Amino acid sequence: MEQIEFNLVEEPWIRVLKKDGTVQEVSLTDALLHAHEFQDLAGELPTQDVAVLRLLLAVLQTVFYRMDEEGREMPLQSSEEALSRWKILWDMGSFPEKPIRMYLNEWKERFWLFHPERPFYQISQAKVGTEYGAAKLNGEISESGNKVRLFASYSQNKKATMTYAQAARWLLYINGFDDKSGKTQTKGVTSLKFGWLAELGILFAQGANLAETLLLNLTLLREDRTLWEPPLPCWELEQPRCEERTQIAWPNNAAELLTLQSRRLLLKREDKFVVGYSAAGGDFFDKENAFCEPMTIWRAVQEKKNSPVVHQPKPHDPSKQFWREFPSAFPDNAGHMPGVVDWITILQNGNGLERQQMIHFKSVGITYDKNKCSVTDTFSDTLTFQMQLLNEMGRPCRKKVISEIQNCEKLAEQIGKLAKGLALAAGNEGVGSVRDAKEQFYFEIDQPFRQWLYQLDPEKNVDAAVQVWREQAKKIACRLGRTMVEEAGTPALVGRSITVKGTEQKLYYSAPKAYQWFLYEINRIYQ
Repeated sequence: MEQIEFNLVEEPWIRVLKKDGTVQEVSLTDALLHAHEFQDLAGELPTQDVAVLRLLLAVLQTVFYRMDEEGREMPLQSSEEALSRWKILWDMGSFPEKPIRMYLNEWKERFWLFHPERPFYQISQAKVGTEYGAAKLNGEISESGNKVRLFASYSQNKKATMTYAQAARWLLYINGFDDKSGKTQTKGVTSLKFGWLAELGILFAQGANLAETLLLNLTLLREDRTLWEPPLPCWELEQPRCEERTQIAWPNNAAELLTLQSRRLLLKREDKFVVGYSAAGGDFFDKENAFCEPMTIWRAVQEKKNSPVVHQPKPHDPSKQFWREFPSAFPDNAGHMPGVVDWITILQNGNGLERQQMIHFKSVGITYDKNKCSVTDTFSDTLTFQMQLLNEMGRPCRKKVISEIQNCEKLAEQIGKLAKGLALAAGNEGVGSVRDAKEQFYFEIDQPFRQWLYQLDPEKNVDAAVQVWREQAKKIACRLGRTMVEEAGTPALVGRSITVKGTEQKLYYSAPKAYQWFLYEINRIYQ
């Protein structure tokens, strides 16, 4: 029998940020019981933290669906009971020890990283999939045998192996964020899809410590505000699903969703280190209208003119600051509200949260190469504003915020047109000046907008606050425009005439003319 090693319930493997700024590895048990003592998760990548966060949430969903804070068996029976149980946990400020220890001790045998029959998040049938070295498992490197990174953050020896603690973290990550590079030896299976988390525009709430973060994202109700079905995380299955690339129904319980096995995985070890793994396609479901997933923003899609509008997860745009995605993340009537955002609105006014509180949201994204076979970037951003902006009373204010973001986009367009006009006037139309100018504008306006949103109070004079912001935004755009004109140089100041293609008509371009037109369009935006 293969040696049983490394139990995640007891062994330290989850990286957490302590309140003194240091990073420590702790066990699954300690991560939950001492969550109030930790500032946050502190894995190697924000995407890895999301994967670990969802595992912790799956345990909490299971424990507190079945037991109360005293560890008494008391399954939830209604939405009201779910909200009451959540409020008790929130008021406690930390997770009660008895129910968590009872549950983890009961299922401890399913948390061995290496086990001859039930290794955690793995199956022996994964051997039919693609074999990789440890460097591919490590998301900081994501290096396969066919693609070696020129500037990796690990030496060759460290790329070839990883500790059991590292491997446990990256095992969760690769299950959720794996690319499409895998091959199979099995005929007739459907094409490989991304790991489920890679399909999402990930969004979650952040608290003052890890315990608060977990509770804010502990969505005990479904998106329609009804109770989930009884929890069934992957480790509780009597037999794990082994078939490759299996389409399943939308998960009807939170624990199943949070522990979705997007990949069939099996780690390979030598001399107390992980040296590689095998991976094959796992479970997937139709992503259209998959509102069981609470941690994503959505986009409306209509494939044909007369076909119904459906909603799909909307991955984050790495070129955009998070506040520019506000209309998708926190929509008014025009879009579908992310589940975790709706959950925060439910928790206000008597259910544990006060509407005047500030709420912090974090977005996490990932991008792949054009062949979808390797990761090119991971990124994250945060946004903070008053919680009541999300409820029904705050809807008019939220609509004004969305309108001002749209005005910012119009300002950026005019900055881009000014850059194009200056380039034509100077004879430099081949330069990527339009894109650079718009990026510079968003850089200039980024912190002022975040600060304005942070200070916005839906119960005060919102129209006055909007007017103050408009003046500031216009001032920033005009200042940048003047700088662009000053830096355009003498040729642009003098200008030149350009023949319109296909005609004999000539148009005159100059910096003063472009700037005057720019000011006219800026004023029109705020009429």
